[in-house]
Amino acid sequence: ALQITGLILGAVGMVGALAATAMPQWRVSAYVDGNIVVFETIWEGLWMDCISQLGLRLQCKFYDSALALPPPLEAFRALVCVAALLSVLSFLAAVAGVKYSQRGKQGPRASSTFILAAGAAFLLTGTLVLIPVSCTGAAVVRDFHDPAVPAPLKREPGAALYVGWGSGALLLAAGAVFC
Repeated sequence: ALQITGLILGAVGMVGALAATAMPQWRVSAYVDGNIVVFETIWEGLWMDCISQLGLRLQCKFYDSALALPPPLEAFRALVCVAALLSVLSFLAAVAGVKYSQRGKQGPRASSTFILAAGAAFLLTGTLVLIPVSCTGAAVVRDFHDPAVPAPLKREPGAALYVGWGSGALLLAAGAVFC
């Protein structure tokens, strides 16, 4: 039952990590200074920027060049890509460990090796997901409260950050269960 719980936590965390990687809502336009008439909502993500006009029309544009991006964004992209790949590999190792432990023919050593490897990989994956998500969240909050940043450039944490925090926690929990 404990292994199945870890497998479910890892699967949901893996899907969340993949979703947070692809979502464009890392930073969302903030409505400050009592402005209630809003025609555009701006989303900024790791891969693209999107503008929603009146909630009816959505335009997204991928970043033109990876070399023109700020260094933190390049690093965050690399971290979430590694985390997404590692989450899939961790899940496959966990499935293999659970499968071997339920068969019992290969012996407890084979299953415990897969399960321990999956647990360590889930812990690493959760950490790799939380680093860019938390750094982005901290930067968004810092810029929001900075009086030098003009009101139209202020952003709020987007849905991708919350998905990333949740999936990072689930991946860490799965890693703890398997370890």
